Amino acid sequence: MKTLKYLQGYPTHLTDQVEQLINKDQLAPLLLKRYPQTHDIKTEKALYDYVINIKNQYLKKSAPISKVAYDNKINVIHHALGLHSFVSRVQGGKLKAKHEIRVASVFKKGPEAFLRMIVVHELAHLREKEHNKAFYQLCCHMEPNYHQLEFDMRLYLTQLDKFGEIYQG
Repeated sequence: MKTLKYLQGYPTHLTDQVEQLINKDQLAPLLLKRYPQTHDIKTEKALYDYVINIKNQYLKKSAPISKVAYDNKINVIHHALGLHSFVSRVQGGKLKAKHEIRVASVFKKGPEAFLRMIVVHELAHLREKEHNKAFYQLCCHMEPNYHQLEFDMRLYLTQLDKFGEIYQG
């Protein structure tokens, strides 16, 4: 079970099924069948536009986002897939706040569904700081398939970790 670091905390019956997929070399084919295409959101401008579009659809009244970026310093092994930061600074006697979202660079390549799941997760932190019931309800409001996508994204990370990339380009 230690070999499935991205699936820690999931029930044994699920991790046993994943181990069977790995042993039969069926993890990559499963992922490719479910998510046959990658996205074309490669630049930070495109990522910013993508995030703002989702934010404007579901969280119009939330604080503005000042920066969105892919970040190759985010270490997915330590369970970070994206980061949100709230920076407060005093400038000329005024308190200015900035919200930033950073997405692990590993998601530049991969299915758009996984990128969307991470963006939804980080956007939910604009309203809910903790990973509580309200947070996950908001995630599911923005992406009804949130929990399945999170699990499948963890399968993808397991694939990358054990066998490497499955998407070309």
